[in-house]
Amino acid sequence: MTIAPEQASNAVATPPVGGERRPRVLLLTGPATYRAAAFLEAAARLDLDVVRGLDLPAALADYWGVPLGLDFGRPEVAAAELMAYAVDHPVDAVLAVDDGATLVAAAAAARLGLPHNDPASALAARDKFVMRERLAAAGVPVPAYRRYPLGADPAVVAVETAYPCVVKPLRLSGSRGVIRADDPASFVAAWERTKRLLIAEGNDPAETYLLVERYLPGVEVAVEGLLTGGALRVLALFDKPDPLDGPFFEETIYVSPSRLPAPTQDAIAARTAEAAAALGLREGPVHAELRINDAGVWPIELAGRSIGGLCSSVLEFGTGITLEELILRHAVGLALPAAELAGEAAGVMMIPIPKGGMLRRVEGEEEARAVPGVTGLEITAKLNHPLVPLPEGASYLGFVFARAATPTAAEAALREAHARLRFSIEPTIVLSRKS
Repeated sequence: MTIAPEQASNAVATPPVGGERRPRVLLLTGPATYRAAAFLEAAARLDLDVVRGLDLPAALADYWGVPLGLDFGRPEVAAAELMAYAVDHPVDAVLAVDDGATLVAAAAAARLGLPHNDPASALAARDKFVMRERLAAAGVPVPAYRRYPLGADPAVVAVETAYPCVVKPLRLSGSRGVIRADDPASFVAAWERTKRLLIAEGNDPAETYLLVERYLPGVEVAVEGLLTGGALRVLALFDKPDPLDGPFFEETIYVSPSRLPAPTQDAIAARTAEAAAALGLREGPVHAELRINDAGVWPIELAGRSIGGLCSSVLEFGTGITLEELILRHAVGLALPAAELAGEAAGVMMIPIPKGGMLRRVEGEEEARAVPGVTGLEITAKLNHPLVPLPEGASYLGFVFARAATPTAAEAALREAHARLRFSIEPTIVLSRKS
């Protein structure tokens, strides 16, 4: 399904001709991303030259085995460094894999004259308050919201807040620091907990804000799409069958194709395109989260990058084409094949961390893999390493993948596999020394 705005352009980048060199892509990622391997494999299939830029000090680039160490927290500085690199290494596309890289990618592509999202639009997709402001200005429905300085007195804010509400950091992703509050007492607790997280992340309380918005009930879905000249091509629509009611919002199961009625799916696609246009996004992958209730379809998040984690591995288009291959083809201007999802229903479960502590043992892996319909299991958490659950944590125990004749059967396979897994997590002992 393609949703085209008025005066949309279908122009895409043209890769070099003449066979002198392969098209080159600057792939910008964090050092701990799950996604790099999938993009590198897709690039190899397409015979593309990929240069990785990591969010780390330049002095550590050699240690990590990459040519570019960049500070994603300073997008213009990083863009200037990429511009200098491109003088001797011509570049055909700049692609952000993680949220933290989107501002750098937009700034660098603008300097290099490549198809890109305007840096201000990239910021709108990165900053939740800016996103709400742009959506509201364009008439896209948003919940009532307000931004507060982190140093404000939460007890005072609690009195003027309507409940239930949600407290959100402006730029953390993956539901980190997002907490529902149902009354003033839980609001103050949520505020203080998110404040501690932001300070631990190195944020200056004097320059940091929190977003407080009305909680939206309803069913939540995720949209995977691709923008070309502002026209949205919906690649996949995921159901999220587990309720996300709070107090935390840890995602678990994604299943596609969606089981929602066709008119509802059309409304979701239209709203996603409307939201992307409101933010000014025009090029590249889009990952959107939306809620559906009796009042309509509400955009919750809209990111200028593709789906996170290892979730994309369940998506297969045509005859074995991956999501990463579609994104790379689009980035360098290669022809895009038909992007219909192939074959059976598919699903992925992001295995949640049930409690904090030290992961000592994982049992039941073979039993989980033996569940009919399960196509893979990846335990990504490391043994003898500490686990941090949401809302502070930024990872999962691992991923389960399934394919089946129907979305319901794929979901059932994921749940059965998860039920067969057993994780031994010991409490972390904190030793104190008397002075």
